[in-house]
Amino acid sequence: MRAQNSATAADPIAVAATPPQEPHATAPAERSASRRGTLLASLGVVAFSLTFPSTVWGLESFGPWSLVAVRSVLAAVIAGGFLLTLRVPLPERRHWASLLVVAGGVVVGFPLLTTLALRTSTTSHAAVVVGLLPLTTAAFAAVRTGRRPSRTFWAAALAGAAVVLGFTLGQSGGAPSTGDLYLFGALLVCAAGYTEGGRLARLMPGWQVIGWALVMCLPLGVIGAVFALMAEPVRPSVQGFAGLLWVAAGSTFFGLYVWYRGMAAIGIARASQLQLAQPLLTLVWSVLLLAEPLSPAAPVAAVAVLVCIAVTQRANT
Repeated sequence: MRAQNSATAADPIAVAATPPQEPHATAPAERSASRRGTLLASLGVVAFSLTFPSTVWGLESFGPWSLVAVRSVLAAVIAGGFLLTLRVPLPERRHWASLLVVAGGVVVGFPLLTTLALRTSTTSHAAVVVGLLPLTTAAFAAVRTGRRPSRTFWAAALAGAAVVLGFTLGQSGGAPSTGDLYLFGALLVCAAGYTEGGRLARLMPGWQVIGWALVMCLPLGVIGAVFALMAEPVRPSVQGFAGLLWVAAGSTFFGLYVWYRGMAAIGIARASQLQLAQPLLTLVWSVLLLAEPLSPAAPVAAVAVLVCIAVTQRANT
């Protein structure tokens, strides 16, 4: 369907020759595409929700710089293997700048800043701070794409962000810590990467967007891994290597693959609101996988955030 739309848009004769489609024929297809996009974006959120617990596991065996560098290299090898096997052509030169933004924000910036933050912040605390990512992404998308979500959308998004921020400040004693500053920086670079990646996912398959972004970072990742592994000792453990494998293959490749496909189907702003559930899922994983104590305020925040998700999904974006 997408290929046909692009072909007819480029060929006026094809447009004139194509009979108009009945509304009742296109509406079910649009609803199906929307449901599929929501499912894919939701799978991405589940994959991302395991990132912080997996990072904590990875830090048991690697230093922060080593973990990020090796993670990037492994993910790039996986992506490069798929690109070579399927003989995917190089992206057009006009897309390189956007791919660099994706690489800098999603492949390098966000993993590095959050890993540095997790040296001093708990997984649950970091997860709630990163809960501001949907609002940040929606703001970037509004500026970058020129789209203006409805007032209802913004009201629900701001309410969700307020819940997340209040929960965070309550847990940290009312003042942001050094780890919080790392996390706020991660929000900005990741939102920029998500926005550019979402735009590119409308022009090429989402897995190719993250695939080429990872490959572009491979030389830097290899150099960084060599120096980081020489400077930071490696302490082998099953959990440490399991965490590394997940953040490389699960979060960085699979998660971003389904996430960008979902964003291309339902839009950047709406997809970003699904991430309001991410900190709540991470709280669950932090209890189950890391045995971190769960704050009494977490269930209240969970209900409030889920209400905000429901409102934003029904709002006209």
